[in-house]
Amino acid sequence: MRLENKVALVTGAAAGIGLACAKSLAKEGAKVVMADVAAERGEAAAESIRGDGGEAIFVTCDVGDKKEVEALVARSVEAFGKLDIAIANAGIVHACDFLELEEEDWDRVLRVNLKGVFLTGQAAARQMVEQGTGGTIINMSSVNGVMAIPTITPYVVSKGGVNQLTKSMALSLADKNIRVNAIGPGSIHTEVFEKVANDPAKMEGILSRTPMGRVGDPSEIGSVAVFLASEESSYITGQTIYPDGGRLALNYTVPVKK
Repeated sequence: MRLENKVALVTGAAAGIGLACAKSLAKEGAKVVMADVAAERGEAAAESIRGDGGEAIFVTCDVGDKKEVEALVARSVEAFGKLDIAIANAGIVHACDFLELEEEDWDRVLRVNLKGVFLTGQAAARQMVEQGTGGTIINMSSVNGVMAIPTITPYVVSKGGVNQLTKSMALSLADKNIRVNAIGPGSIHTEVFEKVANDPAKMEGILSRTPMGRVGDPSEIGSVAVFLASEESSYITGQTIYPDGGRLALNYTVPVKK
């Protein structure tokens, strides 16, 4: 197993991409600390990993609160003795017309999606430096860190910020044997995506911009996370990998299979 004896922290791990990453890491032998604000779902998610033979605990954490993030890292070390991998995945979306966007909604999204990534990465890196053994940090970005959708301005801005934060962290931590990369998913079939999946017109619009002709599965993001967390990516840092079915490379639309 590629991550045997490694300890991994995943935020936003109660469902969706975060849960998929946690499961993928656990299958490769990592001991996983799962964090989220959704305590009941998070506990159930950790139990599901343990039921499959993996090692996992759940910790309630608001990633926008520095003290809670520091406590999360401390709990990880208390439970498993160290921290080798941190995936800053927690994120939220607020949709509305730009002219109707309220300051508090802007602040709320940036607090989780960008400040939360910064706080998680910094706390994890400090622990890794203290251990003296290096580590890997993975930030969850999006294709919308490069493209833009006008109705989700705070989300788009936050993911663009995550891309730049990833580069800055990677440069700052390279001499400490800590690699920092990001994953920028395209359309992934999570619970949040269900509303779109059930709307034929919206689905056609998405698939017409996706050369592979389908949306991604959360497990496919988990596989990228395992790669970036493992020694297989030992010479990669400061990069954002886009599992997007070819979307960013496309400059036109493609026919959609009926």
